[in-house]
Amino acid sequence: MGTITKALELLDFFSKSRAEIGLGEFVRLAGRDKATVHRHLVELMENGWLEQDPTTRAYRLGPAILRLSAVRETTYPTRALIRPVVRRLSEEVGELVHASLLQGDQLSPIFFADPRRHGVQVHFSLAELLPLHATSSGLAVLAYAAPEQRERILNGMLTPFTETTVTDPEELRRLVDRTRETGIAGSAQTFDPEVSSQAVAIYGGGDHPVGALSVSVPSVRATPEKVGAIRAPLVEAARDITRSLGGVYPPDHPLSRP
Repeated sequence: MGTITKALELLDFFSKSRAEIGLGEFVRLAGRDKATVHRHLVELMENGWLEQDPTTRAYRLGPAILRLSAVRETTYPTRALIRPVVRRLSEEVGELVHASLLQGDQLSPIFFADPRRHGVQVHFSLAELLPLHATSSGLAVLAYAAPEQRERILNGMLTPFTETTVTDPEELRRLVDRTRETGIAGSAQTFDPEVSSQAVAIYGGGDHPVGALSVSVPSVRATPEKVGAIRAPLVEAARDITRSLGGVYPPDHPLSRP
């Protein structure tokens, strides 16, 4: 792992619930020595990725991220294209819908919508990266990811997030193969013990998925009837997003066929 990668990985520790992080906490989270972590933090600050609270000395995300985020959305308006489809699907199925984009070997959520029609709701955070092996979004992407990426995940460390997270490589391979048969991935309580979800991969201009569209439902409402009613509108919405991003489903993907 290169020095730049080690420094940038520190940014992934920030979340909505962890907006500021002190040096000691960074050391604990990263599992690295204090001098190395401090050097990386200084470099990130000097380049605008981080800033430091003058009173608490804790670090928070810096202005460089805002600038590049604006450049990205202006030149490649992914969120603007995805937003109306996510909102439409959420209203249609009456549940939380989120879209995420591939970031290395994880998925980074970029937009979600929830009509909040029920007393029991799914808690979702845009700041939380989604693992490929433990979420329906991840399985949808993993099924059609580049072979080297798929094998890297299948043969790597499969972290358990709940008691039902699949951590056996062969069982995960069977789930991936099953997803390839239908193009729709499903998971139940594998990342969040109270949530079930379904997802479909979305494509941009390449041969492999750029992300996924998912519907998440509290497990208490995830009846067979509910799950079945979600599939058709989910597929239609994923096709709409793929078209909006200038992508097409490859011939071996079930969604390439009417």
